Amino acid sequence: MSRPALGLLLLCLLFVGSLFVGATPLVPADLLTAEAWALIRDSRLPRAFAVVLSGAALAIAGQIMQLIARNRFVEPMTAGTGQSAMLGLLLVSLLMPGAEIGVKMALAALAALLGSLGFFAITRRLPPQEPLLVPLVGIVYGGVIGSTAVYIAFQIDLLQYLDIWMTGEFSGTMRGRYELLWVAGGVAALSYLVADQFSILGLGEAVSLNLGLNYRQVVLSGLVVISVVTGLTVVTVGAIPFVGLVVPNLVSRIAGDNLRRSLPLTAMAGAALVLASDIFARLVVHPFEVPVATVIGMIGAALFLWMLYGRGQHVS
Repeated sequence: MSRPALGLLLLCLLFVGSLFVGATPLVPADLLTAEAWALIRDSRLPRAFAVVLSGAALAIAGQIMQLIARNRFVEPMTAGTGQSAMLGLLLVSLLMPGAEIGVKMALAALAALLGSLGFFAITRRLPPQEPLLVPLVGIVYGGVIGSTAVYIAFQIDLLQYLDIWMTGEFSGTMRGRYELLWVAGGVAALSYLVADQFSILGLGEAVSLNLGLNYRQVVLSGLVVISVVTGLTVVTVGAIPFVGLVVPNLVSRIAGDNLRRSLPLTAMAGAALVLASDIFARLVVHPFEVPVATVIGMIGAALFLWMLYGRGQHVS
């Protein structure tokens, strides 16, 4: 069986399994009751879709950001993009408290785009022979933006409100409260249409221009994908770290750097990672649950250290 087929099978098994896990566990015999189907329709199924869409979209956004930055150690949630989306949400909640969710979504995505542009404007001046400076600058840059958001939230007594966006979790996901993530998933899926151009982008600006690529246009389209995905994810379920960092790196070891070949694997791996983490988060202190961002933070840190110090060979 091919790797994509195995990945899809694993994802399907996790998806089905997640429908039976929760504060009220279900067994196959419960499917004979109307109450069980109502629970699945209104809560379990929307949550499973939200988890899959978030994981797949964030993994794709991380892979695109790494190609634009030409650095394996960056992702939206550690490079100021996620923090900018949170700051944008905070400001629109302060200045336009009655705004519709679509307005909040658009302004969060715009703030994420501005944050991404700021990150790349700074990192372009860094010496290319020092690749570790890029993620370090991203962490500092994101920390400054995040601290600004915390300071503003403290001054207006909205720290608890901000904390919801800073820690991603799916406990409140129900039918009618997650559908924006289909937009994020659709935008991420559209990046497959220009996957070859993103692959060329990873070769650098000079090579891209010599190959006839409209470098600035492709970079801007990539930033739009990153910003929309990050903004919508933060608006809907909060910030989920490490997905856009570890998943593209792991997939590149298996499938190489050809984005058209690796992008479906990246999406499935991202969805499977977040789905498995969400199932664990619901079981570890059952009948309660911990935020999925906490679980992924631990798993992501362990995987990242393994990638740094492990013996796995990168496939080029």
